[in-house]
Amino acid sequence: MTFHTVGFIGLGLIGGSIAKKLKANDPGIRIYATAHHKETIEEAYREGLIVNHTLLSLDAFSDCDCIFLCAPVQRNIDYLRQLKDIIRDDCYITDVGSTKTEIHEEVIRLGLENNFIGGHPMTGSEKTGILSASETLLENAYYIITPTTTTPQADVDSFRDFVLSLGAIPLILDYKTHDFSTGAISHLPHMIAYSLVNLVRQIDDNKETMKTIAAGGFKDITRIASSSPVMWQNICSSNRESILLLMDKYINQLQELKTYIDGSDEQALLTYFQSAKDYRDSMTLPSVKSPDRHYELYVDLIDEAGGIATIATMLATQNISIKNIGIIHNREFEAGVLRIEFYDDDSLTQAMELLQKKNYNIHQR
Repeated sequence: MTFHTVGFIGLGLIGGSIAKKLKANDPGIRIYATAHHKETIEEAYREGLIVNHTLLSLDAFSDCDCIFLCAPVQRNIDYLRQLKDIIRDDCYITDVGSTKTEIHEEVIRLGLENNFIGGHPMTGSEKTGILSASETLLENAYYIITPTTTTPQADVDSFRDFVLSLGAIPLILDYKTHDFSTGAISHLPHMIAYSLVNLVRQIDDNKETMKTIAAGGFKDITRIASSSPVMWQNICSSNRESILLLMDKYINQLQELKTYIDGSDEQALLTYFQSAKDYRDSMTLPSVKSPDRHYELYVDLIDEAGGIATIATMLATQNISIKNIGIIHNREFEAGVLRIEFYDDDSLTQAMELLQKKNYNIHQR
């Protein structure tokens, strides 16, 4: 799909990053935007990202080839209703929401199936807003596409190519499959993190002993509990059925584990832990398929100031040249890993050996 005029309703981290990538790919593209805060629009205009310098009414999007809905899910649905009688017949509307069933059902009710393709870039950052947006945010992140039942296959293929042009990895799913899958790998973990933090808060003593000694394991598993409470309130409302079903399944898993511990069933415990370890170890970083060879690795960063500088200095002292370096995000709201690219295979091998000796956790494609 080639878009000459694009509209953004919401221009925060995700919307702003997509807009910046579009502008980098095609400096001549015309981008119109509106947002919750006028300061967002003013900043985007100063950067030369958008055409307008003030907030726009939705009527201003009547000539767009494509409109990105980048507000919270409930607000996106409200915008859909308002856009129905404004857009051109050949205009596509897409969204970036983390739940899809609710908006697809509204699209069907409004008769907009021919104009809508759902989208969900599975990337994020601990930072928010247009100032944190980056044209590289989507690189190597899965971008789930949820077509409607009437979307022509040619348009699905074209939208897939468009997602590839953003540097992301397209994955086409039915919207209900999307919500159940993201419920399991994103929404349920957030529920677990929030409940675990609240449990420790409730049972901690007056000296806050648990809070004081909380270290790697607890902080790793509960980091996502620092996400926006308002956003997760909205997600629970939007994906309620999937989350409830998955919570029941998780409770059953805890009950099974409790039974093994209560019965001192050492073999069952070992099998249970080993199967989880094997499955977790089988998870790999996603990648965009390319005919070019890239000599790269990914490093889990130590949570401390100067972590990147430490690694860079360590490589430099061994005369290992770095071609490219940067933090990437491969799952929604997960902490970033450091991607390091080298000029040749020998440098890659030396770097891996050095970092592994220093007990860094290394991933490769």
